[in-house]
Amino acid sequence: MSIKYKVNTPVSAEQFIELLQESTLGERRPIDDRDCMEGVVKNSNLMVSAWDGEKLIGIARSMTDFHYACYLSDLAVHKKYQKIGVGKKLQIITQEQLGPKCRLILVAAPAANSYYEHIGFTNNKRCWVLEPPVEGKNKMAQRFGVQRCKKILSL
Repeated sequence: MSIKYKVNTPVSAEQFIELLQESTLGERRPIDDRDCMEGVVKNSNLMVSAWDGEKLIGIARSMTDFHYACYLSDLAVHKKYQKIGVGKKLQIITQEQLGPKCRLILVAAPAANSYYEHIGFTNNKRCWVLEPPVEGKNKMAQRFGVQRCKKILSL
């Protein structure tokens, strides 16, 4: 097995969805929403991928300013390639693309907490999430109305 790692090599929505399905992330991503998955792949500004021949077997998909913060949105490794260092290598290559003061930040699934600690992350309990505005679902939508919230969030 010869795994090759690549930085910002194009990945199709189909390849990304297939990888998510073959990892544990498919359960927690909107893989049935084709437009969303295309946007996710198209608009990421740092993607480190792992390939076994022509097969995508791992990805670290991030959004970053390269200087202060890098949000690692997806770290996915095909189940058949887990526990051999692919995820750790994807993380290392991601960090190599960043400036010396840039933090790598992610939100982990509860079952993955021990893995991230194992590869050097520290737990930070100060993370907050604002869900998309849905009528009656969050305070911002209730206060300003769903359409206005969508406009505010798209700025």
